[in-house]
Amino acid sequence: MRLNQLEVSCETKTKDNVFTHIKVSIQYQIVNTDDAIWQAYYRLTNPRSQIEAYVYDVVRATVPKIDLDDVFTQKDEIAIQIKGNLAENMGSFGYEILATPITDIEPNAEVKRAMNEINKAKRLRAAATDAGEATKVKAIKEAEADASRTEIQAKASAEAMHLGGVGIARQRQAIMEGLRESVNAWGTEVDDIQPKQVLDLMMVTQYFDMMKDVGNATRSNAVFLSHSPSALDDLATSINKGFLTATDKMKR
Repeated sequence: MRLNQLEVSCETKTKDNVFTHIKVSIQYQIVNTDDAIWQAYYRLTNPRSQIEAYVYDVVRATVPKIDLDDVFTQKDEIAIQIKGNLAENMGSFGYEILATPITDIEPNAEVKRAMNEINKAKRLRAAATDAGEATKVKAIKEAEADASRTEIQAKASAEAMHLGGVGIARQRQAIMEGLRESVNAWGTEVDDIQPKQVLDLMMVTQYFDMMKDVGNATRSNAVFLSHSPSALDDLATSINKGFLTATDKMKR
């Protein structure tokens, strides 16, 4: 009349042709009625062997329809089918089936090693994919940063060139104002001064400023230049000729 437990180990193959051992714990007892006690004692000579036979039948009819990976996830469904079959067949002999949990699923050692290798390979592949994505994102961010840096530098350079041009224009204007004041200081009417004379004077001033800048920029103590007073006249003639040519083209 006590609660009994029977450990049943059954070897079967799965749908993917992998042989495995499945261990089922059968918890059963005789129903506490006179008829059930009589049925259990007089009708069955070996109830444990009878229970094992039903367990083998259910396991070997169910597991071959399932892949090995799914056996681990569907063991509760297999246990329910075992309990239902035992309750139906052993109930007529006065036995009550309380529980039929599957306590162990043991594939072949080589199969388990292969499954571990497959899982390891999947994890390594996922890790490599994540590392590749991280590298790609890093490269994209670095490229965007370089593009932003280049854009900022280009804007700064353009602004500096613009400001430099404004400064040169103001410098030229200041030079012209200075020449105008110099002419007035000489007591000469501005209208009597020819544009060529003003331009020549400005070029002379710029020429000497250039020579001073070149002298300051060089590392040596001496600078050799091909210099003659006539060079200024030739330079002024070339510039005036260029201005006249450009003016004629604009009029056309």
